[in-house]
Amino acid sequence: MQKVFVGLSGGVDSAVSAALLKERGFDVTGVFIKIWQPEFIECTWKEDRLDAMRVCVALGIPSREIDLSAQYQKDVVESMIADYARGITPNPDVLCNRHIKFGAFAEWAFAEGANSIATGHYARAVQSSAHFELMRAKDASKDQSYFLYRIEQRALSRTRFPVGGLLKTQVRKEAKRFNLPVASKPDSQGLCFVGEVSMPEFLSRFIDVKKGPVVNAEGKRIGTHQGAAFYTVGQRHGFDIEGEATSQGPFYVVSIDVASNTLRVSPKREDAARTSVVLSDEHWIADMPSLPMRFEVQTRYHEKPVFATVRRDGETLSAVFEEPHLASPGQSIVFYTGDTVAGGAIIAS
Repeated sequence: MQKVFVGLSGGVDSAVSAALLKERGFDVTGVFIKIWQPEFIECTWKEDRLDAMRVCVALGIPSREIDLSAQYQKDVVESMIADYARGITPNPDVLCNRHIKFGAFAEWAFAEGANSIATGHYARAVQSSAHFELMRAKDASKDQSYFLYRIEQRALSRTRFPVGGLLKTQVRKEAKRFNLPVASKPDSQGLCFVGEVSMPEFLSRFIDVKKGPVVNAEGKRIGTHQGAAFYTVGQRHGFDIEGEATSQGPFYVVSIDVASNTLRVSPKREDAARTSVVLSDEHWIADMPSLPMRFEVQTRYHEKPVFATVRRDGETLSAVFEEPHLASPGQSIVFYTGDTVAGGAIIAS
């Protein structure tokens, strides 16, 4: 019998994943992954762990726990804070999936005798003739493939996404059919370690920031911001516009200079858009394709995909958009061919 360790978050998606796998005849073990939490924030991890244990009891499967809080702090939280301090906007969900769920957790599970792991992510792992492909979920509104582009073949080939072929409404119905104790539990919002506080409030505990000038395209001061590290390109809130400029409507962040603690803004959203971006830290799900190549790309979760050509000039990898597009340094750009994730990279500049 195939042994599978299911990462249980305490939510409905991972619980249904465990239930479906058991129903299909797998030897299922539920595993709660403990991550780092700062002392100054109330987090629901204890309640989530209890819910995960209740799910295991309801399904009659073993319950285990792995403490990855130290690695989470190092590889996710500290990395995220360092990026914000440099004036770029990272994606902690990508970091978590890369280093924790499909990194440390997967390797631990395999060492403990699991043939495969499973999570409640809305995505699909499909075997082709030569490798495994990462594909979008059936439910486009819940698809999480954007956050998963860093999965290595070793982990992807041994990962199951039981809810990836279901709609969220079907998952809720399955939770009730299995009489799971989390069947009506609301979906979690945001990052656990940030809790109920805002990201600027969280970051201010670690980054020394102060108010600074908001300037227009000519460099004239027209307002004040709370700290350049708190903002991202394209953002249109969180700073104050003063004087005559208030009549020009909303302003968008065009560039961020943490060295001078300055935000440059424009009333034209298109001024914040880019025609091309330089990329770093690339990753391909299988073999790297022959470049240049045209892909559908996403530079943010849940945004409408746009077309771009990914090319390599010497040592420089870049993406050229067919129409100007908002793309923030630090964020991930993910390359798609239809519903299949080809790979992705970090927007460097």
